[in-house]
Amino acid sequence: MKKITSLLLISLFSFAWAQAPSGYYDGTEGLTGAALKTKLSAIITAGHKDNGYDGLYTGYPTTDTDHFYDNDGTVLDMYSEKPIGTDPYNFRHGQKKCGNYSAEGDCYNREHVIPQSFFKERRPMVSDIHHVRPTDGKVNGMRSNYPYGKVNNAAFTSKNGTKVGPSVSAGYSGSVCEPIDEFKGDIARMIFYFVTRYESQLSGFSSGNMLGTSAYPGLQTWERDVLLEWAALDPVSPSEIERNNAAFVFQKNRNPFIDHPEWVNQIWGSPITDTQAPTAPTNLAVVSTSTASANLTWTAATDNVAVTSYKIYADGVFKTNSSTTTATVSGLNQGTTYSFRVHALDAAGNISPQSNDALGTTLTDNEAPTAPTNLTVTSVGSNNIVVSWNAATDNIGVASYDIYVGSTMMGTTSLLSSNIANLNPATTYSIYLVAKDAVGNVSPQSNTVTATTLTVGTTCGDEHFDNLEVVPNQYSTYNWESNGISWTSEDSRTDETINGKALTIRNGSLTALSVPNGIGQLTVTAQLKYSGTAGTLKLFVNDVDTGKTIPYGGRNSAPVTTTLTGIDVAGTVEIRLQQNGAATNRVAIDDVTWTCYAPSAAVTESGALQNKLTIFPNPVKHSELNVSGNNLQNVEVAYIFDFTGKMVQAIAAPFRSTSKISLKNLPKGAYMLKAGTETAKFIVE
Repeated sequence: MKKITSLLLISLFSFAWAQAPSGYYDGTEGLTGAALKTKLSAIITAGHKDNGYDGLYTGYPTTDTDHFYDNDGTVLDMYSEKPIGTDPYNFRHGQKKCGNYSAEGDCYNREHVIPQSFFKERRPMVSDIHHVRPTDGKVNGMRSNYPYGKVNNAAFTSKNGTKVGPSVSAGYSGSVCEPIDEFKGDIARMIFYFVTRYESQLSGFSSGNMLGTSAYPGLQTWERDVLLEWAALDPVSPSEIERNNAAFVFQKNRNPFIDHPEWVNQIWGSPITDTQAPTAPTNLAVVSTSTASANLTWTAATDNVAVTSYKIYADGVFKTNSSTTTATVSGLNQGTTYSFRVHALDAAGNISPQSNDALGTTLTDNEAPTAPTNLTVTSVGSNNIVVSWNAATDNIGVASYDIYVGSTMMGTTSLLSSNIANLNPATTYSIYLVAKDAVGNVSPQSNTVTATTLTVGTTCGDEHFDNLEVVPNQYSTYNWESNGISWTSEDSRTDETINGKALTIRNGSLTALSVPNGIGQLTVTAQLKYSGTAGTLKLFVNDVDTGKTIPYGGRNSAPVTTTLTGIDVAGTVEIRLQQNGAATNRVAIDDVTWTCYAPSAAVTESGALQNKLTIFPNPVKHSELNVSGNNLQNVEVAYIFDFTGKMVQAIAAPFRSTSKISLKNLPKGAYMLKAGTETAKFIVE
């Protein structure tokens, strides 16, 4: 991703500022301080339309779509967007709304820049789109109700660098959240908007160590100083301008500090600038080394405000950051002497002189692990083989095992068993593995085992939801991998049962994302939960309505088991069950099984079903797929699955402007790309 050019930025500013209706800011001329703030409050309060809390999701496609970084139509999330480099994950509007989450990338929700507990979740504050942004659920939860400030010794750091931890902002020492520099000005101007729009109500809000209790200045002094600095550090961006214009269409008022950023200083004053660098760290020492890392310690630097972090270099090359006076530098070569140095940084970005140099030599390990033993086939399906083995040993430690099928390295695991997926039916495979240590010494081969996958027409899928985590009373998006197949569910819950655990969908769906060997017939058990009326689930294969449905009874009805025959779609397929009854019906699903596609005289594979994806070169070089195929520009999402069947990467609108896909640090091994209804296997070397 690249930042927009200055010339284009200027033209966008000129265009955007013309979007406020003529006379919108009448009466502000010559005003400053509290008088200007109060006048702006009256202007942006008049005409403000409250679209409700659920209405925010309706507004977000116009206010928070990425048109300036990746320009890929995904949700612009200030907690996951990386202005330079590849985003760690993306969301698409209306998909993966929270709900339940356990890790970054699970789902997105509505982040109140001013926490809603401050105003007791009352309207219109709770649904004011000018300060409520769509963000990753996990990071939103970690931010909690903390104010925004500068962080030292972060307790949590998101994948794009958003931090939560103790404050080093002058005047406050509690926990705070610090976004990346790209969005500091955005957040500052959202908060300035809030305390202006609702200045007459601030005395009744909780301050949260953030808000003031009077109309002017409306902020705690320490928070005001942080936000003034951030507003200056990060000027108004094109995405803010677009958001302000879209928000005006959505709720009929504007953020005046995006239209006129100069009003920030006219109301609250100029930021206090820190230009003093920290002192140099001292007494840097290498306390220990391994074959690939070095452990360092040093004496802390000092600063007029506070030291926030340290940068560590090896032979003049930046290696890592640390918020303490210790660090482990990894990724080093064995048997090599390195010269280390450290610099201190403060919150304003001032960098200290370098520390003393410290030399350290990594250890040498030339001893390979022993061979893994007792490799055994534990189960066989039509498209997968599961194997297990006894651990290898090593003088330092075994790091991983490489699994080979024939001469192809399928993938790597640190476990003592593995599911090998995406295999062909009725095919005999020869399997062995080797162990590796941290520096890449390779063991002799294990024993070799052979196994023959089952023939088509037998069970291809068998999901009973036994591995689902039970989350009470929580509708959300869930993602999991089972028996070599990746699953996802929308608007669903996991706390109901039929024959053991079941998945319950409301106005949502259950999808098997990548199913090798096609589908012949499908069997499903369904039951209505709670209140509602009888209805059906619709079956889609490769996003095409098959015209086949799965019935369920009304309230208090027994579970219904249905077998759908004659589906007969070949190749790697996507299977989706979609709620087709009343939107309020909640339908539990259990015991989903299907047979592989079996060719017959009556059913033949058409040209449309044959694989038309081509990846070149294959094996893949330089972490980049070149892809050719039919109608790629219409593919909404492409998926990459590893050798176990687990989804490892999803790419939104992958071929909108290019025929290439950048891989996200995939290790060596065999993978499968699914784009639309077509698939292709490839190898990363």
